[in-house]
Amino acid sequence: MLEGIVTWAEIDLDAIAANVRSYIRHVGPKVEVIAVVKANAYGHGAVQVARAALAAGATRLAVHRAIEGVELRRAGITEPILILGYTPPSGADLAVEWRLTPSLITPEFAQAVSARAAASGITLNLHLKVDTGMSRYGLFPQEVIPFLNQIQSLPGIHVEGIFTHLATADWADSTFADQQVQRFQEVVTSARQAGHPLPLAHMANSAGTMKLRSAHFDAVRPGISMYGMDASDQWPPVFPLVPALTLKSRVSRVYDLPAGAGISYSRTYITPGPMRAALVPVGYGDGYHRILSNQGFVLIHGQRAPIRGRVCMDQFVVDISGIPGVTQDDEVVLVGRQGAETLRAEEVASWANTINYEVTTSLLPRVARAYLRGGEIQEVHSLGG
Repeated sequence: MLEGIVTWAEIDLDAIAANVRSYIRHVGPKVEVIAVVKANAYGHGAVQVARAALAAGATRLAVHRAIEGVELRRAGITEPILILGYTPPSGADLAVEWRLTPSLITPEFAQAVSARAAASGITLNLHLKVDTGMSRYGLFPQEVIPFLNQIQSLPGIHVEGIFTHLATADWADSTFADQQVQRFQEVVTSARQAGHPLPLAHMANSAGTMKLRSAHFDAVRPGISMYGMDASDQWPPVFPLVPALTLKSRVSRVYDLPAGAGISYSRTYITPGPMRAALVPVGYGDGYHRILSNQGFVLIHGQRAPIRGRVCMDQFVVDISGIPGVTQDDEVVLVGRQGAETLRAEEVASWANTINYEVTTSLLPRVARAYLRGGEIQEVHSLGG
């Protein structure tokens, strides 16, 4: 199934399902789990991950933009899909047509959805976004009740939920996160007492769900940890996680270099002595960052091979002098396990001075996705069909 493919990501859907089930056990039966599959499911493939998460017990999905929700609907997914980010009034038709659940912060958007939904003879659910400390997208707490009062008579819409987002849930110090929980609780309580039921209140991301029971409310929104990656670099996961993604390639050339050879653009690495080299057909055109030049590693034959010279758009060179028997087409692992050795996304992120989210989300369309069940590839999605 991987004929002709030189670089691919293997996505273990059993790992996705296991991580979702861990979250369900952690929050208990009274709290819904909203699986966050924005940005192509953090690079893993939105449709396949969404199906796996729902089959494992997630009740809803969340994306950032309406077009992401449309992709899921076109794939036949019927469960509620929350749009976490901004949708302009011109997107009301899209939300109504595909029965998406937009987030809401302006009367203009509420009016646009109301008109379109009423004309279609339906009532569309919306969720109100509140800014409790991110200073980003959302109404300020004092604006919530006046806003709800302003739009409550509009036909065709139902404000089903209210949500916010934690700014520091991944910190060891939970002082600010606790303040956000308190602010959100006050907003939800006040709004409900003012006659706005808001049956679904939610705020907890992966880290918040793990660490802050007080942030669970009616639903939680696991993102990064659903993919088996750490939600924090300051404390370990509260329950075991199974990494879902392994990034692989193949050796495209094996050759010997003499001492004094300059490798790749700008000759940023000069061989100090004779070196056995392997060429790996991966680069920033695949989403593997150029900043990994001269500091990253890959796995070949279960051993670490250091990157020498610049990571180019399509390929880079590694030193295999200490790894005997490497031949053309041998497997290369850039993220994941090979033999007894592992390169976690968190480690790759540390070399690039970024976070694990960016390692997988950066993977571009020409990196084929191979989906596994029971350890076997079930389907492959690539640019070639």
